[in-house]
Amino acid sequence: PPLHAATATLPAAFSDLLPHFLVEPEDEFIVKNKPVTLTCRSTPATQIYFKCNGEWVHQDDHLIERTVDPATALPVMQVTIDITRQQVEKIFGLDEYWCQCVAWSTTGTQKSQKAYIRIAYLRKNFEEEPQGKEVALDQEVLLHCHPPEGVPQAEVEWQRNEDVIDPASDPNFFITADHNLVIKKARLADTGNYTCVAKNIVARRKSTSATVLVYVNGGWSTWTTWSSCSAVCGRGWQKRSRSCTNPTPLNGGTSCEGQNVQKSACVATCPVDGGWSEWSKWSACGADCSMWRSRDCTQPSPGTGGKECQGLDFQSLNCTSEQCPQTVSGAEDVALYVGMVAVALCLTLLLIVVVLVYRRKKEGLDADVADSSILTTGFQPMGIKPSKPGNSHLLTIQPDLTTTTTSYQGSLRSRHDAAGKFSMTNGPLLDPLPNGSHTLLSTQSYFKTLPRDVANTSYGTFNFLGGRLTIPNTGISLLIPPEAIPRGKIYEIYLTVQRKEDLRLPLAGCQTLLSPVVSCGPPGVVLSRPVILSMDHCFDACLDNWAVRLKKQSYEGAWEDVLLMGEELVSEPYYCQLETETCRLFSEQLGTFALVGESLHMGAAKRLRLVLFSDTYCSTLEYNIRVYCMDDTQDVFKEVMQMERQLGGRLIDEPHVLLFKDSYHNLRLSIHDMPQAHWRSKLLAGYQEIPFYHIWNGSQRYLHCTFTLERLSLSTCELTCQLCVWQVEGEGQSFSLDFNIAKDTRAVDSEFLLMDSNATALAGPSAFQIPYLIRQKICSSLDAPCPNGADWRMLAQRLKLERHMSFFASKASPTSVILDLWEAQHFHSGNINQLATVMADIGKQEAMIFLVSDGEC
Repeated sequence: PPLHAATATLPAAFSDLLPHFLVEPEDEFIVKNKPVTLTCRSTPATQIYFKCNGEWVHQDDHLIERTVDPATALPVMQVTIDITRQQVEKIFGLDEYWCQCVAWSTTGTQKSQKAYIRIAYLRKNFEEEPQGKEVALDQEVLLHCHPPEGVPQAEVEWQRNEDVIDPASDPNFFITADHNLVIKKARLADTGNYTCVAKNIVARRKSTSATVLVYVNGGWSTWTTWSSCSAVCGRGWQKRSRSCTNPTPLNGGTSCEGQNVQKSACVATCPVDGGWSEWSKWSACGADCSMWRSRDCTQPSPGTGGKECQGLDFQSLNCTSEQCPQTVSGAEDVALYVGMVAVALCLTLLLIVVVLVYRRKKEGLDADVADSSILTTGFQPMGIKPSKPGNSHLLTIQPDLTTTTTSYQGSLRSRHDAAGKFSMTNGPLLDPLPNGSHTLLSTQSYFKTLPRDVANTSYGTFNFLGGRLTIPNTGISLLIPPEAIPRGKIYEIYLTVQRKEDLRLPLAGCQTLLSPVVSCGPPGVVLSRPVILSMDHCFDACLDNWAVRLKKQSYEGAWEDVLLMGEELVSEPYYCQLETETCRLFSEQLGTFALVGESLHMGAAKRLRLVLFSDTYCSTLEYNIRVYCMDDTQDVFKEVMQMERQLGGRLIDEPHVLLFKDSYHNLRLSIHDMPQAHWRSKLLAGYQEIPFYHIWNGSQRYLHCTFTLERLSLSTCELTCQLCVWQVEGEGQSFSLDFNIAKDTRAVDSEFLLMDSNATALAGPSAFQIPYLIRQKICSSLDAPCPNGADWRMLAQRLKLERHMSFFASKASPTSVILDLWEAQHFHSGNINQLATVMADIGKQEAMIFLVSDGEC
């Protein structure tokens, strides 16, 4: 043991015992800057000490206590040490920091277990966050969550609407071993916002909430029974109905397709009321001196519930004496006949009396009987018009109840549209800058802060006449308007683009870098009016989808927000004019600037530039194709082209632009349609993938994938294939490759790397298209308000800059600021004659002063 170890005299009774550890050091985590304490207790021992990473800990760092174990009467030695964060960081990255306790006695030495000390942390950004979904009822739902990297490893819990999900109490939820949440059968109650929460001893992180919407597609109920026929007699309609309530659509579910009502033709049989036939003729007078007649209810006979005939069907009358039958009789019968006559007279008188009485009681009966003939005489039975022989089937055909119409008023859309969109774009890679006869102003002195990367830096000396700095092929320039530098002052100004790996911005949540990091200086120079810094950006320029902030680095190196796009204040020293691919920054201060965006929803998109390179020379069977996926800004493209030129690569197709959306989906790359008889891919999987956050963050350059292809013979030189790049559930681009790998052995990127022949620094009048004196005359003419509006306001409208009216109005010379912006926009492509035409349209005579000679200016 070392001499500085804790030493104690061991009683002779215990000198032959090996040390025994009662307490051994445990693994510990350093939280923030708080040191951890390791404790070791042994008995019996004469010496005890700590060894950390193979080196003895100095005696002064030990805290030693000596006691006696009351149970065994053995001497006990306890030693503690404190481990600080600085001690662990010294060895961080080389090996894990560990300590163990060593106890020694005359019998021997014992070593405790190793205790590992780690610095605890928890990253901010989740490696994978849950994504919102729309799911049907009873469908299984899987929400992914990959927590941030951390030590110790983060524990994960899930929340729904801020309430912790407990699978033990609700078995419909299940959390997998890799922290994903499974909803076994989606219920309506499962609709909500789901959040993945990661926590350890250092911090607690929440992912962005994912909205799960459980929808219900509508379903038809069963058909009702057919209604009765609408017509009481003859042709009519009957119908039946159903409703979209089995189930009722909810939460955006689709409505039922088809008819909710069906109609069918029907024929109702008409009721037939009975009708009397004609009365028969009166019969001959009979022996009883009476006659009769009758009729039948047969015209028509009652049917289908019709009414029976009303009235008498039989009538009888007495005959007169002349009509009665006469017989010849003898004298002996006279008395009999006389008696019979007398009886007959009596009966007749009695009958007359009875009839009179009967008629008085039934006064209306005879009238009814008499009138019944009138009613029945005019009655005609109602018949059904027979249908045409050719159409007889129309009344008997049954409606097809199994078919429904497919017409639907409204728009139907699929809930999931995963079709990829591959489009080809054509155009030059870099717009060459026009040649000009400008003078380069060189300088002999450098600022101490001036970067040494000459290819990405320009500098020059300027006075009150102003000038321009440009970094070739980057889209970055600095316009110093006339009078921006106070008269009598001369400044040496520089402009540079920073490398992202040298200057990292603090990005949190969904924030992403949207532009290069540009520095102009020296900081602190006094400016009389704002300069204009132009730089590319790579987002879709729709402020409805983004919250874009201008960040500026302070003197101490900290980054601070100085401007929110769309909410600029004219009183602030910064103002931005956003264009499709460029941002123009009006700044009254020089410094280091960058655009940082935060997506407001998943419609936000960044522009990626996809570039393909291959090996210039191929002498082996293997052939590599490199696909770069970079922010669509000229400075990054220039760096990649320069790097590939050093590697000897060649560009094999024009770059394509891809809109990369904030959908948390990775970027996939695959190669297809290779001739299998001559080529094969050495990639084991079907595609390669670049994680979403590596692209979205924007701080990593040169993101690329390499496809290694193998030709089966050295004589094979023709390569044809299809290379596809797409975002999962998003848009994509495809490259159709067809070239000879042996013929063109030169690096074909030379035409895209032509350095800008224009000077990087232009001072004085040569830096501007509008001559200085003409500029002053235009300003004096348009700055004064004009009653008919023919002033600077009309100039801004004609140049389509009316959105910035309040900003121009806040300046002492609004016209001068408008002309500054025109110079920044049109330095390479501006047409001075077009500006003269605008002046003529305004009605100003100054349109003719553009024709003056340079000597007069």
